Amino acid sequence: MPGIDESLLEAMRLPGARGACLVDWISGLALGAVGEAPGGDWEATAAETAELGRHVAESGSLAAGGIAEAGKEPPVEDLIATTGDAYHLLRFVSTPFDSTVFLHLWLGRDEGNLALARIRLAELADRLVLG
Repeated sequence: MPGIDESLLEAMRLPGARGACLVDWISGLALGAVGEAPGGDWEATAAETAELGRHVAESGSLAAGGIAEAGKEPPVEDLIATTGDAYHLLRFVSTPFDSTVFLHLWLGRDEGNLALARIRLAELADRLVLG
């Protein structure tokens, strides 16, 4: 079972991958990052995407299951944001203790395959070992 660094490096092997980060959506901290950061700064990107992730995870209408609880699946599987030249895929990670992290993958739109990235990121999230 891969840890944070190994998982992020594996995500970077996806076609079109520009950068990958593991974010704690409660604190807004980057727990690990590889590759380029959107805007050039992973800490700023982590803080900004954490706000988005937290809002969706805590939303009663978007996350019908409610807030993530220890040992349970996150109420939202993933979020996809598209820009003119990129995809941002946020995959929520289920953990045995609190489920407040997500993987953020930044893909170039021309080179990336969003369907493949979504499948592989889900597999990575399922195998990820935190600690």
